[in-house]
Amino acid sequence: MQLNRVWLIYRAGSQAAQRQARRTASELRASGSEVSVAMSGLEANPFPGLLAEQGEPPDLVVVLGGDGTVLGAARHMAPLQVPILCFNVGGHLGFLTHDRKLLHSSSDQPGSDELWQRLREDRFAMERRLMLQALIDRGDGVPQPGDGHSEANGVVDGASGSAKALGDGSQEGIHLAFNDFYFRPCLDEVSPTCLLELEIDGEVVDQYRGDGLIIATPTGSTGYAMAAGGPILHPGIDAIVVNPICPMSLSSRAVVVPPRSRLGVWPLGESNRRVKLWKDGAAATVLEPGDRCVIQQARDHALMVLLDQSPSYYRTLTRKLHWAGSLTAGEASPN
Repeated sequence: MQLNRVWLIYRAGSQAAQRQARRTASELRASGSEVSVAMSGLEANPFPGLLAEQGEPPDLVVVLGGDGTVLGAARHMAPLQVPILCFNVGGHLGFLTHDRKLLHSSSDQPGSDELWQRLREDRFAMERRLMLQALIDRGDGVPQPGDGHSEANGVVDGASGSAKALGDGSQEGIHLAFNDFYFRPCLDEVSPTCLLELEIDGEVVDQYRGDGLIIATPTGSTGYAMAAGGPILHPGIDAIVVNPICPMSLSSRAVVVPPRSRLGVWPLGESNRRVKLWKDGAAATVLEPGDRCVIQQARDHALMVLLDQSPSYYRTLTRKLHWAGSLTAGEASPN
């Protein structure tokens, strides 16, 4: 892997992540890399600015934070096919991140100098993870804004009519998600329920009355979808989880559909029953009855750098969810 240009993205509001970013940037610059450091959070999106300033994507994005910081980087870097290397610095569960110890030298652990050399020598694995995209159809033929508004390195496919690539890696009118899209009632002053109709590949499947609906990737199956009682999918499986949130019908169950499925979601009911669409926990847009949201597999997968020589998804689940030990003490069984 070339490390001529590296972006260091650290979690907003974390002093530990900011300190680690300064230290890591110094080490990378000393090894000959051009490094840009930026903060990322719900109120800070560094990617459009970095692309506009530098004109081309980096060779690698290093994320210092938790899963939320990784989600933001994946949404912007997946369309540009830039690999992401993540470390849990200031995060919580860290399903998508490496242990921060890999960034420090110790007697039994290589330090960051060895880490960057290892990357340059291609001694790592690359994991491709499915992304989702959502397109909003208001029924009026007017394109809706997507994740970004400034064009950079855009390409228009006139034959297929595909959207322009934007400066944040999204496409005009298209929202991207690494974990999930979910629909929740928009207004607090009315009953916190909504009525959503689901269509799969042109066929109406169900109407969900309840707190909302989650459409998740295998990566997102351990997030909101799992909290709502959905299944856990191995990230090596390309599939889509459709999971209702607190449905009022006992027959409404989570389903798993093939990755090439095209899902349409329609809010139903009175005009004041608006529904908000969220992407990876960030607000995307608001839908009114009569609008349609079309969700399907995104064109590109997120590229995640793996450093573990024998990675195990099940070991990650066991450690993060305390499957093999006490939930309070976090102690593993002797087996």
